[in-house]
Amino acid sequence: MIDWTDRHCRVFHRHMTRRALLYTEMVVDKAIIHGPRDRLLGHAAMEHPVALQVGGSVPAELAQAVRLAQPFGYDEINLNVGCPSNRVQSGCFGAVLMKDPALVADCLRAMIEVAEVPVTVKCRIGVDDQDPATVLPEFIERVAGAGVRSITIHARKAWLQGLSPKENREIPPLDYPLVVAMKRQFPELAIAINGGIATLDQARDLLAQGLDGVMVGRAAYQDPASVLIGADALWGEDFAPTPFEVVEAMRPYIADHLASGGKLNQITRHMLGLFAGRPAARTWRRLLSEGAARPGASLDLLDEALGAVQASAAA
Repeated sequence: MIDWTDRHCRVFHRHMTRRALLYTEMVVDKAIIHGPRDRLLGHAAMEHPVALQVGGSVPAELAQAVRLAQPFGYDEINLNVGCPSNRVQSGCFGAVLMKDPALVADCLRAMIEVAEVPVTVKCRIGVDDQDPATVLPEFIERVAGAGVRSITIHARKAWLQGLSPKENREIPPLDYPLVVAMKRQFPELAIAINGGIATLDQARDLLAQGLDGVMVGRAAYQDPASVLIGADALWGEDFAPTPFEVVEAMRPYIADHLASGGKLNQITRHMLGLFAGRPAARTWRRLLSEGAARPGASLDLLDEALGAVQASAAA
């Protein structure tokens, strides 16, 4: 979710769910060590609970990144061992690390030794020609031995050569039963599932099979109202604002951002899918896509787009 789940996106999503754990974009350990940490790691208090997702493959560097990130107060640190992009592979982290579970365990052990919050891992069921039924339980045993108690498993293989990142999210077949089987094999671990989950009904079904959590990525971004509004019912809570109420709740945040010199499109680009499947959704997207990046774009444009949706809903 690089370039997607930035701080503005997370604030927007938090207005739809109070309970769901939100994740940052993946931040490379070297960027945390050498880069502008306030810009990379800063976040609003209202985002909690929020997890910092990091990438790396050198235990000492990951440990240093965790130390430097701790003052920012994240609720969890997550090591990404699932991203298949070429950029990630060239840095020797992400899904390519599925080939070296011993190194992953060393990385996690180093992170856990210095972390003040839980350290978790997100992985694939395997890569390339690996047999998931063999390598996945071995991988889980390794990371559990390092001290990890919570694992999120993307229920697809990653093909490191021959498929683009987009194709890696769609072409390798999903194997939900294997992930459910891992929960039965490792009942002491919290195991969540990821991959191809697009509705709350799917999430409920997977949780009913004994899994401890469901991670939703692209669907929560592209159609956030359908996935996030009402998600708190999974915790027995009835928080479920309307999309119109979400827009109104975002107004003060957007106003503060504009007043500090920010641009409207830096926030509204994450809001384009809010009315997906509803009347005037196309008008909402068009007005914000075309106008929010223009110099001087203000809340007036947001009001215009919202007014178009409200008019269609009332018709």
